[in-house]
Amino acid sequence: MLKTLIMMAAVTAVGAFAAPEREGWKLVWADEFDQPGLPDAKKWTYETGFVRNNESQYYTKARKENARVEKGNLIIEGRKEEYKGPDGKDAHYTAASLTTEGLFETTYGRVEVRAKLPRGRGMWPAIWMLGTNIRGQGWPKCGEIDIMEAVGHEPDKVFATVHWFNYEKGKHDSFGGNLKVQQPSGDFHVYTVEWFADRMDFYYDDTKVVTYPIEKAGKDGKNPFNKPHYLLMNLAIGGEWGGQKGIDDSVFPQQYVIDYVRIYQKK
Repeated sequence: MLKTLIMMAAVTAVGAFAAPEREGWKLVWADEFDQPGLPDAKKWTYETGFVRNNESQYYTKARKENARVEKGNLIIEGRKEEYKGPDGKDAHYTAASLTTEGLFETTYGRVEVRAKLPRGRGMWPAIWMLGTNIRGQGWPKCGEIDIMEAVGHEPDKVFATVHWFNYEKGKHDSFGGNLKVQQPSGDFHVYTVEWFADRMDFYYDDTKVVTYPIEKAGKDGKNPFNKPHYLLMNLAIGGEWGGQKGIDDSVFPQQYVIDYVRIYQKK
């Protein structure tokens, strides 16, 4: 019932936008970022604090310095600054992580995001999805779909990866690929996953990065990729992967600019 209500609300929300239809697909949720100010609270919530991967940034909530809509784009800004969070923790960097958790979820479909990436050592922007049962199952049993990741110390690559819990091996497993491209931070590009019952196809613009066969995560009800996921978009700074070669403080502030998010279901 909850999913039905979420989908009904999403379809209603889409009606406000002029996002194009795609042949064979029906648009069910979108944000074109056409209302300046804070991100739409009916569509987005926030992760807050120091969340994962020993990253250096403090994720703030509803703070325009880190997340705002202007000139038709969502700006997620990474800043070098001294900041004390509401939890009393001190940080030297701030950024934002926006999610649709509790507001929108999908099983299968096409998730398409047009974005311009930040640049510089220590930057780690991502577009990704987590299983809605993460609070009960935990990670990686909930499943993780990384539509796009990029790290500043590898400025000519974009990555797409899937994570899950391999019950046969009894541990975390992953599968993915990367594409060598020229300066993905230099302009806007479209990052996409087309998620079907049997596979996921990941794209950078119109070029396929990798295909993931869903049966790799199992052929029974434990496979997380036959279950609903929500969307996240964040800018991490440093951390176990993004910070492997340190953080270049001279590049701040850095902006991760998102033109639109569009989610389709197969007709």
